[in-house]
Amino acid sequence: MDQYFEYFLKNFGPVIDKRDVPSETLARFQGKLPDQMLAYWAEHGWSGYADGLYWTVNPEDYEPVLDAWLGDSKFVEDDALHIIARSAFGHLLIWGERSGYCARLFAPGSYVVKVKTETQKKDLDMAARSFFSIQKRDVYEFDGRFAPAKQRLGRLSRDEMYGYVPALALGGADDVSHLEKVKAVEHLVLLAQLDELKVMG
Repeated sequence: MDQYFEYFLKNFGPVIDKRDVPSETLARFQGKLPDQMLAYWAEHGWSGYADGLYWTVNPEDYEPVLDAWLGDSKFVEDDALHIIARSAFGHLLIWGERSGYCARLFAPGSYVVKVKTETQKKDLDMAARSFFSIQKRDVYEFDGRFAPAKQRLGRLSRDEMYGYVPALALGGADDVSHLEKVKAVEHLVLLAQLDELKVMG
């Protein structure tokens, strides 16, 4: 393990629900994602971190989500994109094959923040290392909602997230008492149909 991922684990441990990445999947993403990212997958699998706050995911599972949110946007014209991680509340971390870590989309708020990646383009293996080392828990804890949501609803499984019911875009209340465990992919696709995506940065 290198110092970058070790730093990530120091802030986001412990690991839960590790799912080993099949060799055929590693082969399928060869040349699409950096060798360093695939090395992390091979060693650490797709897993949950920080007791379910943060998850590395199979981009193929999240293709319907990516298409629902960005299928008609210029993001897709600029690069081939993959969702490589997500949070318990629907932050989606997006990696471009040419640009590296390029965007963070927050589905409940219907906005996406562009990440500046000019220096990353020169060394995508280094970009993969720095991607993990720059992650910050408070970004994903959604203003302190994670601990009370986990206490009330229990820890998430790898295919679940905490979602507002009804959704905020439908006038749902922004309160922990209105959060429920929902299937992540299905809920994220649904949210994309409820509001127009706002692009920031």
